[in-house]
Amino acid sequence: MRFGINSLNFTDTFLEQDLPLLDHTRALGFDVLEITPVDPDRFPARQVREAAANAGVAVNANFALLESGNPVSPDAASRQRAVDLSKQVIDLCAEADVEIYCGANYCSWRCFTGKSRTADEWLWGVETFRRICEYAQTAAPGLVLAVETLNRFESYFLNTAADARRFVDEVGLPNAMVHLDTFHMIREEDDMRAAILSCGDKLGYFHACGSQRGIPGRDLVPWDTALTALRDTGYRNTITIESFHPDKSLAPLVAVWRHFADSPEQLAVEGLDFVRRKVAEVYGPSFLTPGRS
Repeated sequence: MRFGINSLNFTDTFLEQDLPLLDHTRALGFDVLEITPVDPDRFPARQVREAAANAGVAVNANFALLESGNPVSPDAASRQRAVDLSKQVIDLCAEADVEIYCGANYCSWRCFTGKSRTADEWLWGVETFRRICEYAQTAAPGLVLAVETLNRFESYFLNTAADARRFVDEVGLPNAMVHLDTFHMIREEDDMRAAILSCGDKLGYFHACGSQRGIPGRDLVPWDTALTALRDTGYRNTITIESFHPDKSLAPLVAVWRHFADSPEQLAVEGLDFVRRKVAEVYGPSFLTPGRS
């Protein structure tokens, strides 16, 4: 089992000046840095690959599509723009040696129509994401594209694990998988265990996040239930903590208004200590060995 931290805990985007964060990630005890390249045109992909290899950490990527290129739009041109931007991000993933590309990679984040998801939107979403995954199979072999279920205040398209499992099943490609996040799940799921188990072998990525975006373990997530279900699915991949700094420019977009710790490092280290301890209890101590799968 490996453990990761999202770069937005420390910085707004990821530029050349942020490369030292890879060494910092390792020094804090993490195995993986999940990078959010908010500005893909300025993302130093090749340097990330080199710095990550030197630091001994793996890299995942989290990226949200823009409203101007919406995979579920009735406008074919908008759907094409989503494909084009996704191809750019996938190319960067390949160059940076990213293992998992997760997040709102199947819809436009924080984009609403004022209505529930329609059957047409579902078909457009499946078709568009299938095109994106097909491209990735050639451009970035081995890259997992994990669709993240989001709470109702961030999206109306995939809110539950059942939605996401059905979506990736209909996409029908092996690199399309589900990404679950406890922050979103505690707002949308009726049964945490059943939701996680419903994903089965299509669960490709997992965020262990506090219910208020704070330090895991100081929140309302039923951690024993969540991690036991995760174990029972056979999940052995990375568990990542995602939080956001209230003084950074992205904070208003994710409604983070207060400090959950004295520093980003405190949130990261205390969260990691808690998650590792719970994994040791549920999975067994041997799963704390770096690289155990």
